[in-house]
Amino acid sequence: MTQTASSPAPETAAASPLLKVNNIEVIYDHVILVLKGVSLDVPEGGITALLGANGAGKTTTLKAVSNLLRAERGDVTKGSIEFKGDRIDHLSANELVKRGCIQVMEGRHCFEHLTIEENLLTGAFTRRDGSSAINHDLDMVYGYFPRLRERRTSLAGYTSGGEQQMCAIGRALMSRPTMILLDEPSMGLAPQLVEEIFEIVKKLNEDEGVSFLLAEQNTNVALRYAKYGYILENGRVVMDGVAAELRENEDVKEFYLGVAGEDRKSFRNVKAYKRRKRWLA
Repeated sequence: MTQTASSPAPETAAASPLLKVNNIEVIYDHVILVLKGVSLDVPEGGITALLGANGAGKTTTLKAVSNLLRAERGDVTKGSIEFKGDRIDHLSANELVKRGCIQVMEGRHCFEHLTIEENLLTGAFTRRDGSSAINHDLDMVYGYFPRLRERRTSLAGYTSGGEQQMCAIGRALMSRPTMILLDEPSMGLAPQLVEEIFEIVKKLNEDEGVSFLLAEQNTNVALRYAKYGYILENGRVVMDGVAAELRENEDVKEFYLGVAGEDRKSFRNVKAYKRRKRWLA
């Protein structure tokens, strides 16, 4: 039947993800295969967790998205990466920052010889919207991180690990990102500080609409704050799902959360190949 002007319009297709990683392979030094067909989606306004043990490929995945691989002699040799519907795997890192995607590196990497405020202002280097807008966002960062306001004149190298992590996230916010790639934010921090950092990430997501792709070994904390999760093992995605469902999955509980039911085998007694077979079954 022909649709008239008064007929309801057909349902629109589901919104495209903000970030789409499609079956990528990453090779270092032209010989070392690190990622083997990784695919993942990050929806707009979401917090997505990328989980796995050390060496699983989490950091490499983030660097593939942020285009920092070439500095380490790495390349995306297969697949594609899209941000806001456009291919980005051939852009430079600074071009990607201008488009609204920025990475907070593992280990914070603040400029130790600069003050906290000078570090934050370096995040606005690519902006061209004037000092008034930059000062407004600086106040916004201080609102989320009151401790940084207190330490604004201190050299970053003389601040604590938690303060440096806050500075690194704040510096990324100064670029006005749509998405932040956050690599191991809990590394080396006390549990209380980890909770504080993740609470701020949650507020930034809810209040500022910033999407996060979060690489994290602390599976327990990550799955409490993320909405969706992917588990990497040896450069492959072996499981994905809604965060609440992953928290209740028996294999995830046993191998990543340290919780085993009465009839479960000890982690030490399960061969690695059996675990991989179970993931992929």
